[in-house]
Amino acid sequence: MNIQLLIEKALNKTNFITLQNYIDFAKEFLDFVSQHLQAVIVSQNENVYQFYQYDREGNYQITRPVNSNLMYSADTFDIAVKKFQELLPNLRDTKPELPLEKMILNKVTYTLQQSIGAALDGIGGGRANATRKINGDLFERLIRILLTEMGVSVVAGTVQVPVIIDNEKAFDMNYQHDLIIKDGEIVKVLGSVKTSSKDRIDKIFIDKFLYNRLTETAIPHIAIFLNDVQRKNTRRENQYGISSTFLPGHFKGYTIKLNPLDGVYYCDIRPNMSTEAILKDHIKTFDHLLIEDIWKFISDKG
Repeated sequence: MNIQLLIEKALNKTNFITLQNYIDFAKEFLDFVSQHLQAVIVSQNENVYQFYQYDREGNYQITRPVNSNLMYSADTFDIAVKKFQELLPNLRDTKPELPLEKMILNKVTYTLQQSIGAALDGIGGGRANATRKINGDLFERLIRILLTEMGVSVVAGTVQVPVIIDNEKAFDMNYQHDLIIKDGEIVKVLGSVKTSSKDRIDKIFIDKFLYNRLTETAIPHIAIFLNDVQRKNTRRENQYGISSTFLPGHFKGYTIKLNPLDGVYYCDIRPNMSTEAILKDHIKTFDHLLIEDIWKFISDKG
């Protein structure tokens, strides 16, 4: 396997239909980076992040930042993913209590998705922008697959919102959602799934406000993000660091003055999200959704 073959495989979304497809790709990618990288570059300002530099076959491209605390190596992935596959279908009835098991839920999800994103970073030039949508679409699909494996009824699609005037339906408005989670025919949760909140956080809060105002309901709205970091060049040549793409002021302002989201979840959570007022009360790691929150949303009789 070489980087060009990995890129071509990642570009074809038909290669990612099942959870096993994602697992197989991650194994191939991790095997590749264990042996064939030009270099591993450590972030200068947050050492936990690394950048993979491909060799000549990958035009010496440098990837997005990868959290070394979350990204499995080829040696450890096989064991973790087996446990991951054991946990998923039983999460409703058997709640993992060990920190290691909770960590596996976050780390395997992160590794599956970052393997795709980092592989696509081997593309340079004008094609780079086109890969962002593919990467985002595959993350949305991955989350839906994980929820389905857990026994949750979830699809992506359009929800019709009837607009009532003088007690009669005047017309419908269509809302597109990444996650439509149902219990039978009843919509229980609407969700947004993005690789990062950059340029998207405002819309997610406003969508909840408009949808619930138009429908006169209080359907929970959640957001799932992979991470909120990007690469930045430091002042020294050929040295790299990371910067955050999360906007805490926007998040706090919308939470207080517009409406809070009913759940915000990250695989790679930023340190301030666990310590700052308001943020720590509304943002959790991804395992909280899988183990606890999704079942509360579904069972809620409201």
